[in-house]
Amino acid sequence: MALIDYHYEMSHCHRCSYCKFIPFQLIKSKRFSYLCPSISLRNFHSFSAGGRAALGLAVVEGRLDEYTDMMKQIVFECTMCGACQVQCRTFNFNLNPIEVMQALRTHFVEQGEMMPEHMFVIEGLKREDNVFGEPKKHRGDWAEGLGLKDISREKVDVLLHVGCRMSFDDEFWPILKMAVEIMKSAGLSVGIAGAEESCCGGRALEMGFEGVFQNFAEAMAGRVKASGAKQVVTLCADCFGTFNEHYPAYGWALDAEVVHITQFINNLISRGKLTLKNQVPMAVTYHDPCHLGRRGEPGVQWKGEYKRLGPHLFGPVPEKPIRLGQSGCYDAPREILEAIPGVELTEMERTREYSWCCGAGGGVLEAFEEMAEAAASERIQEAEATGAKALVTACPWCERNFKDTLEITGGDMKIYDIVELVHQAIGG
Repeated sequence: MALIDYHYEMSHCHRCSYCKFIPFQLIKSKRFSYLCPSISLRNFHSFSAGGRAALGLAVVEGRLDEYTDMMKQIVFECTMCGACQVQCRTFNFNLNPIEVMQALRTHFVEQGEMMPEHMFVIEGLKREDNVFGEPKKHRGDWAEGLGLKDISREKVDVLLHVGCRMSFDDEFWPILKMAVEIMKSAGLSVGIAGAEESCCGGRALEMGFEGVFQNFAEAMAGRVKASGAKQVVTLCADCFGTFNEHYPAYGWALDAEVVHITQFINNLISRGKLTLKNQVPMAVTYHDPCHLGRRGEPGVQWKGEYKRLGPHLFGPVPEKPIRLGQSGCYDAPREILEAIPGVELTEMERTREYSWCCGAGGGVLEAFEEMAEAAASERIQEAEATGAKALVTACPWCERNFKDTLEITGGDMKIYDIVELVHQAIGG
């Protein structure tokens, strides 16, 4: 939908500022009461979902003479984490902030008002099918010697979609190999696309490049269908969220069940196919990745419009699905951690659909380093407040941003991918 199609929604923002905080009844301390990293850092209403709705309304009503650098910062210095959407929809069923911001970004890009740093990503995607612009021929180098099937040559039960970050950041290769070991222990036929794998397209979409996203979605749908896979498993929360939310919302469907590695592992544990026998003595807290949680909730394509339903009453026709972020992947990671002998899990104050974003999403990591670092630092401080010695997550983008931030700010907090702890527990 174009930005103009959200005129009704943007004009009916209540300006209540609920999008800035977790629900008041869930606030445990003033220190960790904010929900939106952008408004928390900038402390100016324009950097909130409500402020961006006001900006979008001004754009479609022609009340702005030019696109300034400050306007671009307001539009793009947002991680697209969806926290505002969850909180807003609890109180205002006729406003979808994250959709408004997506349409606003797409509009800016169509007007040629994109971030230069984002263009570097897009050029890399167009040239090499990955967000880093690395040679795509090396995308499958991590799997050398693992005996994984090549889906271009044979059918498979499970397609492992690795994603850009884990494919080209060799610090994650050991984690990938651990995951493969666990998956193969289930006796399933596992394959990869190797050098033929391409980006899921989610990052391009959230930067405002809808056409680029559509191309990658079409390629992915074709790849899955040709592989014969019944399941697509990924370790990347960004990819998981893209497959689950963005693809259906834009009319694409994968002919396979999309499963995050935590769901896959938890299923093995519950069926007695994977035994966690080794002690892993560790006090941990868990970070919910946005695209695994609230933005991992299944999306639905809606084609309708807002119509007058009565005096002073408008509504979506047909009825628009209400998504509150509660159907994301929250339980599987926690059940895994609770099943590992010796692991003591203590929750942070902001969890599940009200989790604080790590700061790496939506193009912020690429274009606004200060914002990315501030968001990660805030989350690390929240983790430290629990008394935990390790922060566990299930997304390579979160893990990378946490580790990079710790190198700048210092600190003793250890960062782990949940697969690492599972591997220790099975005696790997």
